[in-house]
Amino acid sequence: MLAFQPVQIRLLPAAASSDLGLMADLTDLINKVYAESEHGLWVDGAARTSVEELAELTEAGQLAVARMDGLLAGCVRIQRLDDGAGEFGMLAADPRHRGIGIGRGLIDFAERTCRAAGADEMQLELLVPRNWTHPHKEFLATWYTRIGYRPTRTRSIEEAYPALAPLLATPCDIVVYRKSLVA
Repeated sequence: MLAFQPVQIRLLPAAASSDLGLMADLTDLINKVYAESEHGLWVDGAARTSVEELAELTEAGQLAVARMDGLLAGCVRIQRLDDGAGEFGMLAADPRHRGIGIGRGLIDFAERTCRAAGADEMQLELLVPRNWTHPHKEFLATWYTRIGYRPTRTRSIEEAYPALAPLLATPCDIVVYRKSLVA
């Protein structure tokens, strides 16, 4: 019988930004998860992130990791927006550990972190194809709605992230979701 290993979630300390092995492992995890979950949205060879970007996010105190039995199991970016809301993104759970609550645990951690910092709302952005339905994006939209997030607006990728638009294989939009953190 296998014993359940609790998931440990913590913000990475700024000093972890110089751990190139960890940054490479995180980059590989995120790029692997997004290559699968966003298949068909990006041109071949487009990567979601880089070692350099993750080192910058870690240095800024914006990257949290989940570990099981000491091994990397997932991550999430957490930041404060100009309007005072919190935001999470770059959510990735190792495919070998899906279905056991790592993604939900990372979101809970992000929400608690932002609430403790004074945020009363949480935001996420979901990339969706403009002219067709992507099964994984539909799954995520349903899941985020089930845990309290509501779509508040839609922006074109060209407006939101103009540098990313040329990397898309299909026209896409960003659907912005928000959730109140006030009890």
